[in-house]
Amino acid sequence: MTRTAPLRTPLRDSVAAPAPEITEGTRDRLIRAVRRPWLRDVAVLAAFVAFALWLVHDLLADPHGRALGQNPTDQALYEWFLSYDTHVWTGDFSLVTDRLNSPDGVNLLANTTVIALGVVLAPITLIFGAPVTFALLVPVNLAGTAIAWYLLFTRTVRAGRFASAVGAALCGFAPGMISQSNAHLHITAQWLVPAMIWAVVRMWRAAQAGDRHRSVTSGLLLAVLVSLQVLIGEETLFLTALTLVVVTIVYAVMRRPSRADMGRFLAGLGTAIGVAAALLAGPLLTQFAGRQSVPDGPFSPDYFYADLASFGAFSPLSIAGSPDSLRLSTGYTELNTFLGWPLLIMTVVAIIWLRRQAVAVACAVAALIMSLLSLGPRVVIDRESTGIPGLYRIIHGLPVVDGALPMRFALAAVPLIAILLVYLIEDVRTRPTSALRYGVPALVLAALAPILPTPLPTTERDPVPVFYREGYWRQCAPEGGVIVPLPIATPPAPEPMRYAVATNVAFGMPEGFFIGPYGRARRASIGTYKRPTSLLIADVTKTGRARDVNDTDRALARRDFAYWKADCVVLTQTPSEDALRLTMNRLLGPGEQIADATVWRIKR
Repeated sequence: MTRTAPLRTPLRDSVAAPAPEITEGTRDRLIRAVRRPWLRDVAVLAAFVAFALWLVHDLLADPHGRALGQNPTDQALYEWFLSYDTHVWTGDFSLVTDRLNSPDGVNLLANTTVIALGVVLAPITLIFGAPVTFALLVPVNLAGTAIAWYLLFTRTVRAGRFASAVGAALCGFAPGMISQSNAHLHITAQWLVPAMIWAVVRMWRAAQAGDRHRSVTSGLLLAVLVSLQVLIGEETLFLTALTLVVVTIVYAVMRRPSRADMGRFLAGLGTAIGVAAALLAGPLLTQFAGRQSVPDGPFSPDYFYADLASFGAFSPLSIAGSPDSLRLSTGYTELNTFLGWPLLIMTVVAIIWLRRQAVAVACAVAALIMSLLSLGPRVVIDRESTGIPGLYRIIHGLPVVDGALPMRFALAAVPLIAILLVYLIEDVRTRPTSALRYGVPALVLAALAPILPTPLPTTERDPVPVFYREGYWRQCAPEGGVIVPLPIATPPAPEPMRYAVATNVAFGMPEGFFIGPYGRARRASIGTYKRPTSLLIADVTKTGRARDVNDTDRALARRDFAYWKADCVVLTQTPSEDALRLTMNRLLGPGEQIADATVWRIKR
């Protein structure tokens, strides 16, 4: 009698088959792999990238249909800049362009453009559109800044990975950085700042070693980095330079270097200044003396100052913050000083602990000076003026300085505080007492925890009309022509600039959102003055009621359209659409329908 073989099932097989055994050699190889320095560095850098993407995930999910909720107007402006930057690759680019504010134009360097970033990322802009490029730049700037500081701390300062990660995280994700991420790309693009500091440190170390050649080459590197930063964000460069000057002076006073060392260092610094001046001569001449240049900034230091009470408050964009603290600032985009009282206390502890280290003292003095400058012309505490003059009064009115907002000086104090925390953690790491080795880092993390940022809020925005999005605009204006969109773009409402962005700024438009010389005595202003026809259009847009027009209005309209060099006037869907259509029919005669737009052609 034949015996039937037992039924084999996956369960029986899994029970019967022994699990593969991890040998001791395999376990050792895995442990060695995990302990590899480069792998731990990659893990830290990946964490920075992941965190930055999480903070902006809502915008990244739909770049064309959403905008940053706290500052959609500036986002529209930067998307216009990024679109226009693609013209570098077609040869149709100028530092003073008439594609905005036609025919007078806009001086790009007088505005907070990010030309270098726009040029490098032009392929993404051309393929996916400027909104995608903008949405990518927001987390790239945050993560890139943190990564650059981490590399500086680990490679140049030679700090441990934990201390470096903590300091870099503060530099990249501080309340001010998160606040400025609401469309201020020129401020958050700080990843060249650690590189510039590295070049200065390299120059100093070469001078100390008696290596004049290396000091000069460091100066050359610094010149290239400075030149690139000018085309990314001059305000960040100005704050960095001022901070480095203070740090260098205090450090030199404490260390008293020899004349020979100072001579070699100054030789490198002179090289940096000379080469940078040569590289930037043309652009800076255009910025300060070219067409549409401005002698100052358009923002008043009597408004954009930091409230002293804001330093101990928590940002509304952090986990410990609340909207109530917003009263201590001008808005969500300028929360530069909201460090929180735990971090302030920890910073004081670090200064006292490191008081014998020259670098720490230099950073502490510089952080104090930059914080005091941020208070503006007079000190205000909890929205109450004290009448005490602020340190800013010393530099108020100086050329170039007026272009920087006082409250942004505090942004330069954040990396200095981060350096102090890195040195503090590194100092206690070598202490024999375990309470210090583990307690101090724990206190630092506890001080930083309340300012951990929350994701940036977004808002829906209307789709770009088909007339622009699908190229129908070419039926009424040539490439490089001028279209007058209704309503006309203004600083408070730059929405029509998005229409040009959808075409990679293939046409120009009058007026718009920009910095120009339209203030008193050609001082800086936001936008330009309105011509009679733009005043009429603005009135109809605001009231929603059509205007009766007469022959004088028609004559003024003909003159204004001729001045703007307009090819056509275009009306797309807007709340005041019917009133605007009726008014323009009275001014120019019946319009024609093209796609989802009503078009009036202008005869020259």
